[in-house]
Amino acid sequence: MPHLSFTRIWAILLRHLYLYPKSMSRIMEIFYWPVLDLLVWGFLTLYIDKNPGMINRFSGFLLGAMIFWDILFRSQQAVSISFIEEMWSRNLLNLFTSPLTPKEFLTATMALSFVKLLTSGVVTIFLAWNFFSFNIFRMGLYLFPFVLNLVVMGWIIGIMTTGIVLRYGERAEVMAWGLALLLQPFSAVFYPVSILPGFLKPVALALPATHVFEGMREVLLGNPLSLNQILVPSFLNAIYLVLAFIFFHKMFESAREHGRLAKLGE
Repeated sequence: MPHLSFTRIWAILLRHLYLYPKSMSRIMEIFYWPVLDLLVWGFLTLYIDKNPGMINRFSGFLLGAMIFWDILFRSQQAVSISFIEEMWSRNLLNLFTSPLTPKEFLTATMALSFVKLLTSGVVTIFLAWNFFSFNIFRMGLYLFPFVLNLVVMGWIIGIMTTGIVLRYGERAEVMAWGLALLLQPFSAVFYPVSILPGFLKPVALALPATHVFEGMREVLLGNPLSLNQILVPSFLNAIYLVLAFIFFHKMFESAREHGRLAKLGE
């Protein structure tokens, strides 16, 4: 049996270590995902510790939050992954040398998100109802603006992600999975905004999803919902959607001018 060569072992170790400073996905593997997990579940634990009397209602909050978060995340994924799949198949240049406009492409991917959400939504709602006795329709008419705002926020994140990939290429692909999750700890998905440290509360309140999740818990508690809890996320989404389209347009024009469209996916 040959003896171990520490020189060769060191060489392989260095070979991989040299990749980390220039690889976003490797950096995220070390810092990004562990920190996000710690924040989400840490704030959740803090909420349960401070509100032991709410434990009997927590299952409803958790199931509702999981269904709502999946709506946002799937909406974002439909936009981001559709673009990345075209990049992987080296079809972007073919698409955008045709009469297809970037706005038409984005509109098609946003429509695709509805198809995916209808399919996955029926399954998750059915399972939650039959396995866990959680009826999401008990939110009544509030359900429609809640879902619509989450879908639109998902589109915004998806459009922003696509613009980032246009600018930075394949090394930014990881943002298709990571950008939405970056906002999760600050969106009050599983716990109220009041649990967050004071300096994070303005960040949370600037996110449309925060108001949706806060509103969801109020409705499940049987409390009346003010009109502002519907209007505020809608107003924020309208602003962010316009900014997302402007950002994507600028990134697309930059990619076309510098020839990056032809290089994406190579």
